[in-house]
Amino acid sequence: MDAKNQRVFAMSFASIYPLYIQKVERKGRTKAEVDEVICWLTGYDEAGLQKQIEDKVDLQTFFAQAPELNPNVSLIKGVICGYRVEEIEDELMQKIRYMDKLIDELAKGKAMEKILRK
Repeated sequence: MDAKNQRVFAMSFASIYPLYIQKVERKGRTKAEVDEVICWLTGYDEAGLQKQIEDKVDLQTFFAQAPELNPNVSLIKGVICGYRVEEIEDELMQKIRYMDKLIDELAKGKAMEKILRK
């Protein structure tokens, strides 16, 4: 694993969560929608998500403790940060980029049912 990935994995979820909220709120979306998307992806409920934020867990721990990755994650496709999410080889980095991609779609005004791959 390279040093850049290690730096990303060590970032606390609590530090990027408010950035996600700011990003979507600038586009007229809500914190509740951010929570819904993250819970859909990870299987956390509201209380579980809140505990991860309060405990300031790093991204590696956040995904390691996630109750269950949504079975439809393979339907998340496209480019985020210059990488095709479906082609990212590092499993943890792929999960992080899935989350980034869903937040991006939310900020771009995509319908929630499309974001949640229903």
